[in-house]
Amino acid sequence: MSTRNVLAILLVAAAIAACSAKKKHGEPQASAGASAATAAAATASDAAAEVGARIYSGNCVPCHQQNGVGIPSVYPSLAGSSVVLGDPAQLARWVIKGQRPPSMSAGRYPTQMLQFGWMKPADAAALFSYLRSNFGNSAAPVDAAAVAKALGQ
Repeated sequence: MSTRNVLAILLVAAAIAACSAKKKHGEPQASAGASAATAAAATASDAAAEVGARIYSGNCVPCHQQNGVGIPSVYPSLAGSSVVLGDPAQLARWVIKGQRPPSMSAGRYPTQMLQFGWMKPADAAALFSYLRSNFGNSAAPVDAAAVAKALGQ
């Protein structure tokens, strides 16, 4: 069985498990309309988090490592990073176009940040939201419209 098939089976199993989660005894029950809206928002948020995690794993891990701490004196840590936690527009221009944010001093790391110009605003927003909510970070998610605006699209 190919890796792709195994991953597809795991994703389907996870989706089924998530759909079959039961309400705990004694929890208040919301109205059907509110429940549906909350569930839809949670599903969209989960999907974006999954996309962000996948993009991170496939593109960022070699430099910034699986845990986001980077490689000292070579690749910066994303944990507590002022660039990650700061202005999402500056982060978008740095990652997509290679425009160094004013808050990041030049020459601190000997390596150059790769440009990910292939990313669509929705993909970049998912990645940035993932970075801003993982590795001990806690910042507001980023939406695709903000990324598109930052990139002049």
